[in-house]
Amino acid sequence: MRTTLDFSPLLRSSIGFDRFVNVLEAANRVEQFENWPPYDIAKTGQDDYRITMAVAGFSQDELTITQEQNVLLVAGEKTDDGKVHYLHRGIAGRTFQRRFQLADYVRVEAASLVNGLLAIDLKREVPEELKPRRIEIGPDIAALRIEAKSEATKSIAA
Repeated sequence: MRTTLDFSPLLRSSIGFDRFVNVLEAANRVEQFENWPPYDIAKTGQDDYRITMAVAGFSQDELTITQEQNVLLVAGEKTDDGKVHYLHRGIAGRTFQRRFQLADYVRVEAASLVNGLLAIDLKREVPEELKPRRIEIGPDIAALRIEAKSEATKSIAA
């Protein structure tokens, strides 16, 4: 039995979180049968991540990696030349699409395919203007303004 959640109350009481609600709704719609190919997600540094997917039997030409805004799409399509007649086929060669929802400012740095494992390196790069910055505490601004006004008044009177 599957229950669906209604996120519309969140939209009534919050501003600017509509993208977050869309992510929650998308996660709620994900099919539970989507378990192939298997993958790992690892945090390899402060702002570095790696997705490793087991794609045995796929070549680089049969895999595509696409990043569009905050969605990473990894797809595989096996090309079958029809020359081989299998008596038993245990290595899955079916077409797949795996979507990963990425946070803001996460981009793909590199991808490699070694020994049937597809590794995708990701990095989160927050722009300088959005990073926290320290604000120096200076003298009393109101007192400086009053002092500047009194000096301006003195210069006009003179």
